[in-house]
Amino acid sequence: MDQKPSSRIIFSLVCLLILSPPIHGQLDYRFYDTSCPNLTRIVRYGVWSAMLNETRMAASLLRMHFHDCFVDGCDASLLLDDSDDIISEKSASPNKNSVRGYEVIDSIKADVEKACPSTVSCADILTIAAREAVFLSGGPFWYVALGRRDGTAANRTAANEQLPSPFDSLTTITAKFAAKGLDTKDVVVLSGAHTIGFAQCFTFKNRLFNFNNSGEPDPALDTSLLRNLQSLCPNNVSSNSNLAPLDPVTTSRFDNVYYKNLMNSSGLLQSDQALLDDSDTASMVSDYSRYPYMFFRDFGASMVKMDSIGVLTGGNGEIRTNCRVVN
Repeated sequence: MDQKPSSRIIFSLVCLLILSPPIHGQLDYRFYDTSCPNLTRIVRYGVWSAMLNETRMAASLLRMHFHDCFVDGCDASLLLDDSDDIISEKSASPNKNSVRGYEVIDSIKADVEKACPSTVSCADILTIAAREAVFLSGGPFWYVALGRRDGTAANRTAANEQLPSPFDSLTTITAKFAAKGLDTKDVVVLSGAHTIGFAQCFTFKNRLFNFNNSGEPDPALDTSLLRNLQSLCPNNVSSNSNLAPLDPVTTSRFDNVYYKNLMNSSGLLQSDQALLDDSDTASMVSDYSRYPYMFFRDFGASMVKMDSIGVLTGGNGEIRTNCRVVN
């Protein structure tokens, strides 16, 4: 039987009170208690409605938050459109035709503006939305410190260079995380976000037909999964944008099955399966595959760390009234 939401909240809170790092700068768990007391309810309803329309949106919102925080911090720079003064991050290679859900954040922002005009940043809305997407998918609940302000610039170059890629080695991914103040444990834990969502065939097709230019499939890939993926992603360019679930077992549920898949040689992305190539990361994968509560606890703690990357507070940045443009 599924664990009740209230029980998951209590469990997650106890863990995070023990394990969470200090709140960054001027962030505060009660930042909007007076100025926008219904903020969480508004965001939760917006995320719930979007997921009701398309379950896949949960993973999309979580990924959007990740891609925002890894480029100059959690400042909603990813949400900015091209303009005379802005070269948008949306058109960077890791984001173009990949990151999605911008219209969901637009809708939530509009509802928040109606309730609390010029009060809540897009960065805070996206941070809460990512937490709600996980929780409403059956995952952990963690408390989010608020008070971020929105950036007034975008950085397409950094988006192209700093975001981890499914083609990166574990060493490269770990280095990119370290540059953001995240450690190897955070790499393993946050990779667990791939328990929900889909990947386009081009991100893993080399494993199916020509692994490392060998002309053969990746020998580490489970043979049954290999056959299914070769059918879904035939070896031609037209299949590149076809979608495959990152976790084919419980595709829309946030759980620890992702790690069980890795233990069974059924990780979809090479960068995921590579977690078993290092003894330290392999040990963590094994633990999370056996202890879902441990994964939930650590995922919340790692998200709190990521949520604090490069945040703008106080008089820095601004509170955008439209997430797509600076004021």
